[in-house]
Amino acid sequence: MTRPDSPRDERSVRSDVLRKGATAKATVDGHGIVTQWNEAARGLLGYLPAEIVGRPAADLLHDASPARAEVSAALCSPSPPTRLNGRATLLRRDGSTVELGLLAHRRASTAGPPEWLVVSAIPRPVHAVEDEELMRRALLQGPCTMAVYDSGLRLRWANDDLRQVLGLDHEEMRGLRLPELLPGPDTEAAERTMRRVLETGEQRELDLTTPIPGHPRPLTWSIDIAPLLDDEGRVAGVILSAHDMTGPRTARQRLTLLNEASVRIGSTLDIDRTAQELADVAAPALADFVTVDLLPTVHDGGEPRPGSPGDHVLLRRVAAQSVFPGCPEAVLRPGQVAAYPDLSPTAECLKAERGLLRQGIDPAVARWADEDPARAAVVRRFGFHSTMAVPLRARGITLGVANFSRHRRPEPFEEDDLLLAEEMTARAAVCVDNARRYTHERHTALALQRSLLPRTLPPSAAVELASSYRPADSRSGVGGDWFDVIRLAGARVALVVGDVVGHGVRASAAMGRLRTAVRTLADVDLPPDELLTHLDDLINHLTAESESGAGDPDAAEAAYAQVGATCLYAVYDPVSRRCSLARAGHPPPVLVTPDGTATLLDLPGGPPLGLGSLPFEAVDLELPEGSLLALYTDGLIETRCQDVDKAIDTLRRTLARPADSLDGLCRTVLAKLLPGHPADDVALLLARTRGLGADQVATWELPDDPAVVARARRDAAERLAAWGFEEAAFTMELVVSELVTNAIRHATPPIRLRLIHDRTLICEVSDSSSTSPHLRRARAFDEGGRGLLLVAQLTESWGTRQTATSKTIWAELAVPTP
Repeated sequence: MTRPDSPRDERSVRSDVLRKGATAKATVDGHGIVTQWNEAARGLLGYLPAEIVGRPAADLLHDASPARAEVSAALCSPSPPTRLNGRATLLRRDGSTVELGLLAHRRASTAGPPEWLVVSAIPRPVHAVEDEELMRRALLQGPCTMAVYDSGLRLRWANDDLRQVLGLDHEEMRGLRLPELLPGPDTEAAERTMRRVLETGEQRELDLTTPIPGHPRPLTWSIDIAPLLDDEGRVAGVILSAHDMTGPRTARQRLTLLNEASVRIGSTLDIDRTAQELADVAAPALADFVTVDLLPTVHDGGEPRPGSPGDHVLLRRVAAQSVFPGCPEAVLRPGQVAAYPDLSPTAECLKAERGLLRQGIDPAVARWADEDPARAAVVRRFGFHSTMAVPLRARGITLGVANFSRHRRPEPFEEDDLLLAEEMTARAAVCVDNARRYTHERHTALALQRSLLPRTLPPSAAVELASSYRPADSRSGVGGDWFDVIRLAGARVALVVGDVVGHGVRASAAMGRLRTAVRTLADVDLPPDELLTHLDDLINHLTAESESGAGDPDAAEAAYAQVGATCLYAVYDPVSRRCSLARAGHPPPVLVTPDGTATLLDLPGGPPLGLGSLPFEAVDLELPEGSLLALYTDGLIETRCQDVDKAIDTLRRTLARPADSLDGLCRTVLAKLLPGHPADDVALLLARTRGLGADQVATWELPDDPAVVARARRDAAERLAAWGFEEAAFTMELVVSELVTNAIRHATPPIRLRLIHDRTLICEVSDSSSTSPHLRRARAFDEGGRGLLLVAQLTESWGTRQTATSKTIWAELAVPTP
């Protein structure tokens, strides 16, 4: 026996190392000095580490070895190679030599400059039989699927992996061609490639996807086909090696589908469209049949309740897609609502708040299908065998559920498919929730908009009216367009169209404020240019108030909406048949005269409201009776389909054509200019002018004499009698008496009395004074101050309007019913 610490001679060390089959290793620095020496190198050359470390590596090379020059050149080169290889004659410690194959790698060193790692396998006895056995086992048991075909392309040899894939042993496969082992067009194409290899002797590659018995889904292979040459260099057969790429290919397909979902889902802010986009992406790429159901409150734009929906949850079908046209598998149609019991995958996944994977043989699924005869019939007819139910959740709130089913593809869903479905559904849920929030705001804005717009147009003897308002499509959102018709004194009428830049609730709210302001200023009976000036001042004041809260983003947004307003204001007088118009950055109206000529009125543009300190200019026109005025917002002519000039030309031609009614003409205009959903709000107001005949108006010029009051009363009573309103004559006499008396007492001539027979009886007294009367409380002993109070009590309404040279006090009496 030998003690463990007893020295051993070099021969015993060498034999031990050789038996272990170790690799001799050494490291050499950039100057050619040995820095490390392992035990296998010691056993190979006999040098102890202490004897060789620190010495030049060239000392180990025999003088006659050609490697000496190559090593010297590599060490001296400014850009040495990364690797050296070849054979060299080395000197052993005992003076003998050995010729070895060396491999030297230039690598980075943690201690300093790069170094060389030199390795050499220890020589060992050659055992041909052992090597051949290893090679045979390698071919049979290697991870690569391999087969050898002869010149007739019949299988002669296959390794274990191919036999395992096909489920056949060697004798069952031997002598068969590839299409006979796996019938199909793909394997026939592969055999044609094999034949070209036989003919050309050139290696070829191909990808093959084919179903294989015993595997749930088609397998994808990356195949190399190489020629086998005999001793004379002729092609004697081919060898086929294949790698299973099904996993990587499926992973790439899932990533591609997920990327497609990111691009295609959420292209609009429409709930139904977003849900349908999820179904369209998933079928047929992931599933054969896909449905998307939402909670009814979500579909209506409401806020869903937090937490689980509970048992027998109600869901509304909003989208479906199938590999078959028309979705024949669908039990529900879009819009229908159904209750899902707690044993259904739909209700179960909503309770669990996570996706569920169920196979067709699941007892709960089968029981649920059997409880619904229509659903059970569909399941049996199409052979559903695998289902995934994934809840649509966004921001911690459950919105609905997406169901993915397979009945045509034989392979069932896997866990990776569920992960993909969950990721796609999560992205779609965020888009659905965004659409829900937008829908809620849109409904709110529409409700506010419609509450602020006139529900019905007031009856007027001055004009025949028709109007239309169409909100923008769901992508743009409701804007701030509005129109209005305001009755003024003297049977006149004001026509208004305006537009607040922006969309949403704030634009609608800003529109409401402007409409109210216009009505208030119209009640003062200002000319159009003065009204726009006051409206401009009002907006500037509101903007200044908003800007005073600089830290409030809502105030800043409101200010922006107000500054972006435009308006067109027109006043038409049926007695004089004159129309006064002014606009503030708004599109000009179209005038169609009775002869059918349609003209875009050339009105001074004026700046948009809110810019401040810029003038507005009014234009007075005399309109023949029966003229048509078309007032509109820019959404009617500024569309994506055509340019503005072409749209205005279409508008003029359409308005010039005869129409059965103004309402029908409104519909025709919208159909011509807006065949689809408008990108911006559209307000359209049509007014056909009328005139009051001479028999409906009576005018008297009165002298500045108190005695004329009695004559004015008498003339008024006679006129009412001629019109057939004797019952109102007494009241009219009192009103005329008070208004004429006030004019003679407090005003300056000329004085004019006018009676108008419209839908009411109107009395007007005009003078050249600019002082307006007002109601006051008369004391017990006052001689005056009771006249206007009496007029206010006897009439429906009264007021004052100013012109550049005069004022008019007017009062309206109701027409007595027969």
